[in-house]
Amino acid sequence: MTSSGLKIRIVRAKREDLPRVLELMRGLAEFEKLLDEFRVTEALLERYLFNRDPVAELLVGCIGEEIHGYALFFHNFSSFQGRQGIFLEDVYVEPPSRGKGLGKALFVEVMRIARARECRRSEWVVLDWNQRAKKFYESLGAKILSDWRLCRMDEAAMHRLVSGDCEEDNEPAGGDG
Repeated sequence: MTSSGLKIRIVRAKREDLPRVLELMRGLAEFEKLLDEFRVTEALLERYLFNRDPVAELLVGCIGEEIHGYALFFHNFSSFQGRQGIFLEDVYVEPPSRGKGLGKALFVEVMRIARARECRRSEWVVLDWNQRAKKFYESLGAKILSDWRLCRMDEAAMHRLVSGDCEEDNEPAGGDG
């Protein structure tokens, strides 16, 4: 229940939820100042989330009967732990619905799933400037790791690499687990 007495529900998304989820994803991209990178469509979400072998899972957070947030996650694997984990790609609640417990409910449900699947850890990233999110995660017991940096290779860089157009030919100093 929220402070206003409306019922919070966290459920697995259905195909018919995709138009609303797409709106929320666009809202997240706008909030993160990454709207110019936003490429997802309903067709892509359906293709990757609702096929015989989905690559990710999607929960929606409802207040009453309306969807106001979502969580998108998938499995990863730790060579050090020897177990699968969960990578939380997104947890997002639209601005007018924040502060009612929906974000925490979404987060807790993903962690519940991780525990049920015997995951040893869950990971996600948070933008440096998003102080509210950092405080939220720390309040739930998460550690924000300062000694690890997210690395990303976009489509153009992958193309250059596999085409043999990269400049360096060094080996990494060690693996990361």
